[in-house]
Amino acid sequence: MAVNRFGQTARKDLWWVRPLMVFIGLFSFIVYATWAAFQGEHYAIGPYISPFYSPEIFGNSPHSWFGPKPSWWPAVLGFSPALLILWAPGGMRLTCYYYRGAYYKSFWADPPACAVSEPRKTYRGENSLPLILQNVHRYFLYLAILFVIVLFYDAWKALWFVDPATGQEHFGIGVGTIVLTLNATLLGGYTFGCHSFRHLVGGFKDQLSRSPVQRKVYNCASCLNKRHMNWAWCSLFGVAFADIYVRLCSMGIWTDWRIF
Repeated sequence: MAVNRFGQTARKDLWWVRPLMVFIGLFSFIVYATWAAFQGEHYAIGPYISPFYSPEIFGNSPHSWFGPKPSWWPAVLGFSPALLILWAPGGMRLTCYYYRGAYYKSFWADPPACAVSEPRKTYRGENSLPLILQNVHRYFLYLAILFVIVLFYDAWKALWFVDPATGQEHFGIGVGTIVLTLNATLLGGYTFGCHSFRHLVGGFKDQLSRSPVQRKVYNCASCLNKRHMNWAWCSLFGVAFADIYVRLCSMGIWTDWRIF
């Protein structure tokens, strides 16, 4: 039997377009997110904080939970509040069932597409190192749920502006309020439509009909799961745009338009 060469296929369509677009999209996000995380500045303005930096455990903005950079932080290491927290949402996406299939195809060509030969001759699956570590996904989900709660709290805080003349807070809505609220909503749709979340809320039961409330939650998660790929991409670029918006407003390049 002849051995197929890498990329050999009988398909006549443009099968390579989708993995190429996925590669460009994920690679662009990784480059930008890495750059943004190491900046350590221009991540907050007024009631707005970039989702790449929230929760701000230590930092110099008013959003910091525990004050500025701790004195025990090694001087030889650069400091950025984002580096303390981005491993959690990053781990959620890295081990996500959808993203696994996406980057296995686009980055590893494993395989690049259906009915297209791949560069390796053996299949090891996810039963050995390093891919067996993908099983930690459910634990990253628990952390991601906490992050979604924090981001919705950030969206709530983005409704309250300080009057520079009186120092008093007042209710308001700016474009940044909408951006941060939409970002939290997209991330919530992605997180709560996760396969592991469906299992958590009811997928482990044999008869959901005996638990009406649990069945409703499971059905809601299943509804979100039907468009899990869409939620994954929209939330990916939504969180990047939220950082860009806050960053450019902080730098004075953009001006936040106050709607109300």
